[in-house]
Amino acid sequence: MPPRLVVLSGPLAGQTLPLSAEGLAIGRHADNGLQVHDLAASRHHCVLELVEGGFRLRDLGSRQGTFVNGRPVQERLLEEGDMIAVADTLLSFQVQDDPDRGEPRLLAGEEAFTARTTIHLALRDSLWEQPGDALAARAAADPRIAHGFQVLLRAATALQSADSTADLARRLLDQTLAAVPGDRAALLLADRGTPAIAAAFALDRQGSAAPFPVSSTVVREVLGEETALLAEDVLLQEALAAAESLGAARIHSLLAVPLVHLGRTMGLLYVDAGEPGADFDESHLQLLTALGGIAAGALAGVRQKEWLEEENRRLSDSLAYDMVGESPRMREVYRLLGRAAASGSTVLLRGESGTGKEVAARALHRGSPRAGRPFVAVNCATLTETLLESELFGHERGAFTGAVERRLGKVEKADGGTLFLDEVGELPLPLQAKLLRFLQEREFERLGSNRPIRVDVRVVAATNRDLERAIREGTFREDLYYRLNVITLHLPPLRERREDVPLLASYFAALASERLGRPVAGFTPEARACLLRYDWPGNVRELSNAVERAIVLGEGDLIRPEDLPETLLEAGGAAPAVSLGSYHETVQETKKQLIRAAVAEAGGNITRAAARLGLQPTYLHRLIRNLDLRAELER
Repeated sequence: MPPRLVVLSGPLAGQTLPLSAEGLAIGRHADNGLQVHDLAASRHHCVLELVEGGFRLRDLGSRQGTFVNGRPVQERLLEEGDMIAVADTLLSFQVQDDPDRGEPRLLAGEEAFTARTTIHLALRDSLWEQPGDALAARAAADPRIAHGFQVLLRAATALQSADSTADLARRLLDQTLAAVPGDRAALLLADRGTPAIAAAFALDRQGSAAPFPVSSTVVREVLGEETALLAEDVLLQEALAAAESLGAARIHSLLAVPLVHLGRTMGLLYVDAGEPGADFDESHLQLLTALGGIAAGALAGVRQKEWLEEENRRLSDSLAYDMVGESPRMREVYRLLGRAAASGSTVLLRGESGTGKEVAARALHRGSPRAGRPFVAVNCATLTETLLESELFGHERGAFTGAVERRLGKVEKADGGTLFLDEVGELPLPLQAKLLRFLQEREFERLGSNRPIRVDVRVVAATNRDLERAIREGTFREDLYYRLNVITLHLPPLRERREDVPLLASYFAALASERLGRPVAGFTPEARACLLRYDWPGNVRELSNAVERAIVLGEGDLIRPEDLPETLLEAGGAAPAVSLGSYHETVQETKKQLIRAAVAEAGGNITRAAARLGLQPTYLHRLIRNLDLRAELER
């Protein structure tokens, strides 16, 4: 099959779109190849393009962002099974056929058939669709209907515990052959809502699951009209009768019913018989129709569960583990993380506060052979020397005042896994010596004990300090530095990878929107421009907080500049981009005029000027600096 997109959820759930060399545009506007009827989608949201090596997904500056496997992307070369999210529409990129389903080999040509007796039954006219009291009255008069209740109850019980499509198919075909006197049965599944058959399962009374031909005319008639079919004394055209898997068996009677759930055609349930003595009648057709209704609901649940499990598997396989960014700097970080993860070497993560050092440490752990063992983090900057030593190495009862019982340290708890030492540059010098000994010997002693304990841990350390300068100043041991500095990774600050800001903002908006229960459709162009102009001294952590604040305090379905922290709007006195119009220029100029007037009235006294404006003096000083007014006001 050609590469294709399968729509798993959203307004177009069930559609399958083959991908050609022309590519595919996705968005809300009608001129897109895939029109998404969702206000959260941009008019021109993203596009799939054929490039060397496969299909590339490219975001077109959408307001909400385009997500692949839960992470926002600007561009990505798609791989088999990638999950693409456009607003509330989830799509699966598929190239290969599903090996578990196999090729649906039950279909046989376009041959027509004739029959002595043919009965069509619309689903709405099924006996089992009648009101309960009418059905109960008929069951009292007809023992076959009462028997049908028992059959359907057994089938519902059997199907509800199925844990996969293949398991459900086997159970359903077992129940089908137990309910009607056929020789063999088949379940044909539509390709997620389309008329095309994507998978097929078969079973006969001898227990064989070997495929056999089913007339495509029967399939097309039953699925196209959503009508159950009974045919007696079936005469097939010569080409079908000569089909290889028919062999000596000749079809005498057949039943076929559609599986429809919530208006969506899931597939077809088929039974046939080769001997004249196994005639079907209308009661069999009625019973199989009811069985198909039960099976359709169970099938929808199982397939949805399988799709979600596959999505979760792909998300959990991501080494980056919540690391978002596609800039050259971050691509290099991902490359080095991937190479370092497989080793057991000590890693030193360096970078400013808020650049994601702990996230990178967790990525190293998840990509290592120790992934199934503990990941234990210790912040070396938050505790006193004694408490930190106890936190790291544990203590015996009575080791110090308040030590009323033995306690295992973080090093011991991390045995077999990864120990993450955050802010390692803040360690007191006496503890640095003990950490050095542990790194050399891989053994330690609890406080209050002289018994050595050996552990097997991988150490990942992080710091935002200039360790080389600390060594020169005598506040960090040089020998410990070289023990930690086996593999060094530098995490870039956000101002050095500004192209990642829109991706990160979309990612944090999606997380916060779901957690807070306030959906947003994305950012206005003006808000994105504000995010891009700001230097982000607090890096990724500051951006995450700014986005969450905007979602909490904002009122519209889009995040606007006025929803963002005021420091973003005040930063960098440069005029905004032309696309912003004159609004923010006017706001900035108005602030300048108010400050000039207040300072003039206060005789140049900033404290009195702040009081006139109702501001804190420190905040007014910051405003003057950000608006580049200091030189003017001091003249």
